[in-house]
Amino acid sequence: MAINLSKGQRISLTKEAPGMTKAGVGLGWDANKTDTGQEYDLDASVFMLGANGKIPSEQFFVFYNNKQSPEGGVVYLGDNRTGTGEGDDETVNLDLDKIDPSVQEIVFVVTVHEAEQRKQNFGQVRNSFIRIYDLETNTEVTKYELDEDFSRETAIEFGRLYRKDGEWRFQAVGQGYNGGLQGFVTQFS
Repeated sequence: MAINLSKGQRISLTKEAPGMTKAGVGLGWDANKTDTGQEYDLDASVFMLGANGKIPSEQFFVFYNNKQSPEGGVVYLGDNRTGTGEGDDETVNLDLDKIDPSVQEIVFVVTVHEAEQRKQNFGQVRNSFIRIYDLETNTEVTKYELDEDFSRETAIEFGRLYRKDGEWRFQAVGQGYNGGLQGFVTQFS
């Protein structure tokens, strides 16, 4: 049975899903009808950080223009440009055994594409979530539903995986930012 998390809560994936080496990370959301005249395009991105909180090289920034980390441990399955439909809007597959040992944290963010030009933000987005499931059994391990009302934020850190005491752990974050994707790139480079 999946564990539902609240903002700030953490779990050990190693303890909750013993033996899981291949995980899927599903991210989802629904956009409200907008009067900006443009469709919503939200994008998931993954930053693989070393002990210093920075990406070791730009190949460890996985997103729609770089769909796989250098060692193949993180694979982004593609950009859903509309967010329509049920379930996960974008998915990232993880092979936990392949992830470079220097990577200590994996940060999952979602940003509004061209937010400033389109005059869009997360105030018009609802039902956002991140979930982690075992790819081999399709069993959901944990889910975090972002129940906050964001107003002007154009980027949100949904959650992060991190290594601690030989285990993979997950933290539900739900923190909004106004810098868009470039803000994260600057922070983690």
